[in-house]
Amino acid sequence: MNWNRHRIYIIAEIGGNFTTYEEAVKLIDAAKRSGVDAVKLQTYRAETLSSKKAVFDMENTGVTSQFDMFDEYSIDEELHRRIFSYARECGLDIFSSPSHKSDVDMLERLGCDAYKIGSDDAVNLPLLKYIAALDKPVIYATGMCTMEEVKESVNTMLAEGNSQIVILHAITAYPTHREDVNLRAIQTLKAAFPQLAVGYSDHTMGPVACICAAAMGAQMLEKHFTCDKQAKGPDHMHSADPEEMRYLVDSVRAFEIMKGSGIKMPAGSERTTRLNNRKSVVLCRDVRAGERIGRDAVDIKRPGYGIQPKYLEQVIGRKAVHDLKKEDILMWEDLA
Repeated sequence: MNWNRHRIYIIAEIGGNFTTYEEAVKLIDAAKRSGVDAVKLQTYRAETLSSKKAVFDMENTGVTSQFDMFDEYSIDEELHRRIFSYARECGLDIFSSPSHKSDVDMLERLGCDAYKIGSDDAVNLPLLKYIAALDKPVIYATGMCTMEEVKESVNTMLAEGNSQIVILHAITAYPTHREDVNLRAIQTLKAAFPQLAVGYSDHTMGPVACICAAAMGAQMLEKHFTCDKQAKGPDHMHSADPEEMRYLVDSVRAFEIMKGSGIKMPAGSERTTRLNNRKSVVLCRDVRAGERIGRDAVDIKRPGYGIQPKYLEQVIGRKAVHDLKKEDILMWEDLA
């Protein structure tokens, strides 16, 4: 996992948006062109994830069987292997969110470099312990959680000796509406866990929330990704398409440049304008050598390379060293 904490890490979540190798390749190629750092899968089997009594009742799914949906979109080990191999050939990081210990074991066989804990498993302490014990980066989503639950889960993983944890603020609503996003929770999590990285997993429509999250201090961003928002499947509607993802990535990279050092000082590009656009003490009539400068002889105008306006009172009453002309920019060497 090629993650530098000084650069926001951007993940395209493609899990659930394909069922074939060809569809996955199309998504990975588009994600690569969009400039993301990684693609993420979802690793599950219906029989180990959901009972047949569980239902979805969300805006993106309507009321439907969870077991049947998971059974339709699960992918087998061989397809995982081919997708992992292709993403790595493309120079992208790839990892997944397992839903069961057996999923973790399969991903270990593929050499998975990091693990995402989905919000549905945010309080599944046995699974968290199992994954944390592998001593690999753990990306922990906190959708549906209270702060007390987050602390318990994070402390459980830390107790396994794994401090490679990234906490993601998330809202488990598909799509997430603006009034529920609560991006200030990113700062709350950063204050609670100053030793850990904090990011944001987004389920809103459009790229705005991710861009705002970056400005709020998110160090990692995850966004569902699709090539067709109208395609069949639960996650396409709130996924970014290639154009949106490219805009998201470009905007975040621009922000990283624009946020700067935080030191308030003139920018390099202001060196010339600082001289030309500030103001100085300027003569508004001719003054003869030896004449004292009266208030009627001076004004404050651009440019800014002469005596600064704050010294106006120190100029009044001084003698001119030599003849001075109207519009001359006064310098200290002009005065006695």
